[in-house]
Amino acid sequence: MHAEPTTPDAVVTRVVDLVLSRPADRPVRLVVDGHPSTRPEVLADALVGPLEVAGRPVARVRVRDFWRPASLRLEQGRRDPDALLDDWIDVGGLNREVLTSVVHRGRWLPSLRDPVTDRPTRADRVEAAPGTVVVLDGSLTLGRGLDVDLSVHLALRPATETRNTPLDEAWRLAAYTRYRREVAPERRADVVVRVDHPDRPALLVR
Repeated sequence: MHAEPTTPDAVVTRVVDLVLSRPADRPVRLVVDGHPSTRPEVLADALVGPLEVAGRPVARVRVRDFWRPASLRLEQGRRDPDALLDDWIDVGGLNREVLTSVVHRGRWLPSLRDPVTDRPTRADRVEAAPGTVVVLDGSLTLGRGLDVDLSVHLALRPATETRNTPLDEAWRLAAYTRYRREVAPERRADVVVRVDHPDRPALLVR
């Protein structure tokens, strides 16, 4: 792979064009993945307007609103990197209530559990118009069995990842090391953007 300089706006355009290349009457499920410091939610939010202008309804969902209950994800303690990678996301719930549901039942659930209070949100299901685009954001999401059609990975070099991780969250770095080794997100994702310098992103092109 080689890096091509780009801009944040051009990244949005590239991802939107990729979504719009899919049949307009069918749902498209997209996840924006990255270390928390890459702020995948910012790119995910930026996709909503252009997609809606292009006539595609959008279901904006946060992976963190589909974390498993704290009693399960923290069963091995609050600082277990293997649990962070393997046990935090309720993959079954996210597939059942959003990713599979939008295709087969024509509806989706905005959230399942509040990540702060750990309580069910009791959100109402939303009817999905034809061609709805599900836009997810989260960390450590690829290679987990999520039923997505397209993926974007915001990549960091390990040194940048370490530098961007607060000291009290340094335990998380082992999870990201495992993620790079076992999942290889830069090879798995449909679009890879290196964001060591957020104002000077680069597309990694195969």
